[in-house]
Amino acid sequence: MDKTVFKPFVPAESDMKEFSFKAIFLGCLMAIILGAANAYLGMKAGLTVAATFPAAVVAMAALRLFNGTILEENLARTTASVGEALIAGAIFTIPAFIISGVWEELHYWESTAIMLIGGVLGVLFVIILRRSLVEEAELPFPESVAAAEIVKAGQGGQTGAVYVFGAMGLAALWELFKNDNGIHMVKDYARDFFSMGSSKINMLGKDIDYNGGFIFESPAASPALIGVGFIVGMRVSAVLFAGAVSGWLFLVPAFVFLNPDLANLVAEGKSWVDVSLEVWMRQVRPLAVGTMIVAAFYTLYNLRGSLVNGIKKALGDIAESKKGADAVKVSRLDLDIDFKKVMLAIAAIA
Repeated sequence: MDKTVFKPFVPAESDMKEFSFKAIFLGCLMAIILGAANAYLGMKAGLTVAATFPAAVVAMAALRLFNGTILEENLARTTASVGEALIAGAIFTIPAFIISGVWEELHYWESTAIMLIGGVLGVLFVIILRRSLVEEAELPFPESVAAAEIVKAGQGGQTGAVYVFGAMGLAALWELFKNDNGIHMVKDYARDFFSMGSSKINMLGKDIDYNGGFIFESPAASPALIGVGFIVGMRVSAVLFAGAVSGWLFLVPAFVFLNPDLANLVAEGKSWVDVSLEVWMRQVRPLAVGTMIVAAFYTLYNLRGSLVNGIKKALGDIAESKKGADAVKVSRLDLDIDFKKVMLAIAAIA
């Protein structure tokens, strides 16, 4: 790892305004809007996109009208990013309670409490782990580096806001002609079934007349999905496509053929399409939830070294503060909330 001494864009001894009402207000407003958009995308497309880049551009464009500083822009962008990340975590975990059968319906206040506690714990743990993750771990942080370059470029007048707001306007116009609540001149999909004759197949001991053929369906005419695909790129899109293919073309047929009792459902009047949908909802989706949980534990396992080092350093800093080390003037780059208070807050919440 390159051990070059880091030189901040804004000098450590600078007294430039950073924590202000306008920065916090704009950050919270962007967190609400971008978080809601990401929640919709996550539930519709199965993944979210980082709010860091649009938040950086909007923060520069908005705060420039009020003589905002680069540090205020950074604070607003960070606030928006944290809000979006909290929403992303919520939509990938809370629905799992319903899918797995733990909840029969959405519990609003319980969900709110989970997000509140999780968000506060996340902030507290970031305070502890910030130094070990940012300064000691060999992590590239590509999004943060790119966002920093965007903010620095904005100091020269290059905000890029025209592209962001132009894309928003184009997407809104597109949605106006596509949405049922708008003019609705464009359909979401173009689909058709091309028949290739009839045949008879044996499925679970029953002969079924089947009209063979193939289905044609166009990609969704959705600016949101097109934007997501452009942002995440071909590799992540291919992973999502592979998951859908493995679920519908492998797991669902395998569960249907390996469970002969499903033929009784067909005998009761349900179609094979209904049976396949039930298999997908009650067997394939819970399997995906389990995969997500395993991935979360695997990520924590890979971060075990950084977690342990961060906690050790926090405990060491608490010991140093007791010896009077906190009497020394600390640079604004190293100023943190008292680690003792952080540890007490974590213990109280846990």
